[in-house]
Amino acid sequence: MKIRLISFILALITLSNTVSADLSVWTETNTVRILRHYPAGKTFAVELSAARNEWESFQILMRPDMDVTVTNIIPGDLKGPEDSVISGRESRLYRQHQFELVDPSYRNGNFEPGWYPDALIPFEHPLTRKPLGETRFSAVPFDLHADQTHGFWVDIFVPENTRPGKHRGIYTAEFRGGKKIHIPVTLTVWDFTLPRASTLVTALGSPALRMRGYYRDRAEAGKETEPKDWDAVEKQVAEMVSRHRINAYPPEDSLKPVELADGSYRVPEEQITTLRDFIDTWHVNAVRLPRATDIFNDPVNDWDRLFAWFKSYDDAIERLNRPDVLFYTYLRDEPNTEEQYKFVQTWGRLIREAHSTVKVMVVEQTWTAPGAGGQDSAWGDLYGAVDIWCPLFSLFREEYASKRQALGETIWTYTALCQREPTPWWETDFPLLNYRVPSWIAWRYRIRGLLYWGGMSYWGGVEDPWTDPKTLDRRHRNPEQLYNGDGMIVYPGRAAGYDGIAPSLRLKALRDSIEDYEYLAILERAGLENQAQEIIMPLAGSWFTWETNPAAYKKARAELAKLILTITKKY
Repeated sequence: MKIRLISFILALITLSNTVSADLSVWTETNTVRILRHYPAGKTFAVELSAARNEWESFQILMRPDMDVTVTNIIPGDLKGPEDSVISGRESRLYRQHQFELVDPSYRNGNFEPGWYPDALIPFEHPLTRKPLGETRFSAVPFDLHADQTHGFWVDIFVPENTRPGKHRGIYTAEFRGGKKIHIPVTLTVWDFTLPRASTLVTALGSPALRMRGYYRDRAEAGKETEPKDWDAVEKQVAEMVSRHRINAYPPEDSLKPVELADGSYRVPEEQITTLRDFIDTWHVNAVRLPRATDIFNDPVNDWDRLFAWFKSYDDAIERLNRPDVLFYTYLRDEPNTEEQYKFVQTWGRLIREAHSTVKVMVVEQTWTAPGAGGQDSAWGDLYGAVDIWCPLFSLFREEYASKRQALGETIWTYTALCQREPTPWWETDFPLLNYRVPSWIAWRYRIRGLLYWGGMSYWGGVEDPWTDPKTLDRRHRNPEQLYNGDGMIVYPGRAAGYDGIAPSLRLKALRDSIEDYEYLAILERAGLENQAQEIIMPLAGSWFTWETNPAAYKKARAELAKLILTITKKY
C-alpha cells in the first residue's frame, strides 16, 4: 500500500507538468459555474469524498492560447484498500454547453454578462450507455478556441460494496495531434451508505408529460416530429431523474379506481403490480394521486362516493405494501382569491374527514394576513383542510410553521420566479450554489419536501432551449421581468442525439443538495440532530441569509460525515 501511494505521488508531480504552455487545464470540485471569459485556475489534482451509494462530481476546465481539439476524456479505475476498485464505468462524462446571457434575470443586482455553462451533453446515451454518433451537439470531439474557457463535467458513483478509504486513479484528456493530459483523482470513501430512496420528498413535476405537450405543439406547427417510442422516452426520463435522487412520476393512470356495481371503488390488481415495480425500480418516495376535484363536482352532495373513492386508495396502498412511500393529492396551487380559499376549505376539510392515508397538499403558506402572498385575513384560514403546506421560500414563517408541525402536519417549500425578498433564486444567471443551499435551509426548519413548477422542462417559452436562455420572458408586462432558465433544469435530449432529457449543471447541484439532506436525515434518525444543527447553522441562517462561499458547504459536509461515523464507530 505504501509503495502504491509513493508511486501515485510521483505520478502526480510528473503529470502536473504535462500541461503545456499553450493550454491551461485545471479542475474544480466546488459548486461553482465557470464562465467562458474566466481565466485559468490553479488546482489540478482532484480530491473528493463520498459515502457509498452517492454521486460525487468534479469539473475539468480548459483554456488554450491557440485553437485545439479535445477528442476524448478517459476515466480510469480508482483503486483503493484491499483491492477495492471503483470502475471507470461508474463515471458519467459530459461537455458543458454554454449560453450567452446579455440581460439579467429580474432582481439580479450582481449580474455578470457572458457565456454561461448549463446544459450537459453526455458522452454516451444516458440509458443504454452506447455511443451517440453524429448529432447536433456532441460532447467530443470539441474544438477549443483560443482564449476561451470551456468545461467538462464528471460524475462518479460509489457502489454499495465499495470498501472505505482512499481510492486513486487517473483521468486522461486526449487531444488531436496526440497530446494527453493526465489528471490525478483521489476519492475517499466514507464508511457509511446512503439509502437509495431519498428522505427529502421531491415534487418537481413530470418532464415526460410536459414533453408530450411540447412535441405535440411543435408537430402541429410543422417544426418537429414527435418521438416514435414514448415508452422508451418515459423510461429514460425516469432513470435520469431517479439517478439525480428526484421522484419519477408514474404514468397518469397508474392508480385509477374503478367504480363497482355496489357503488364502491377498487384499484385493479394489475395497476398495483405495475406501480409497485415502478416504485421499486426508480426508488420513489412519494406518489401524487389524481385530484378528487377532477372526478367529483360537489364534495358535499357526492360525499358518499368521495368517501368510497378514498377508501379504495387506502385499500390499494395497503396492497402495495410500501409503507415508506407518501401518497398525496395536490389539491390546489397558490389559492389567491376568496373563492379559491373557500374551495380549499370545503374540499380539504371533507377529504380529511375521510381519515385517509392520502394526504392533502396545498401550495400555500401557513399564515394568512394582509401581505401574506396577497391574501386577506377576512377569508379565514386553511387550518383543518391541509396536511402538507408548501410555502414559497420567501413566505415561510417559522413561528407559524412550527405550530402546524406540532400538530403533525408537514411543511414543504418551493421557489417560483424572483420574489420580493432575496432567496436562493433558481434562474441561470444566479450562483449555482443557489440550487444546493435550499436543502440545508429546509432541514434547518425540518421542511420535508421540495416542489418546483414546469415539470423541470418548461421549453415552450423559447424557440430553441439549447440556444435561447430566456425561457420565461415577461418584459411585455414589466421591462425588468426576464427570468433566464426559469421552469427548466433539463433540456431536450434530441439535440444531443436521443429522445428524452439531458441534464444541467443546476440539476447536478440539486442532486448534491438532496444527498446533503440525507446526511442530515441520518443524523436526525440517530438522535444527533442537535449536533448536526450546530454544524449547519452558520451556513443556513434562513431563507434570506445563507453562506455564499461554496467551500464552506464542502467543509460542513465533511463534518457531518465525521459525525455519522461516530454512530457506527467506524473510521
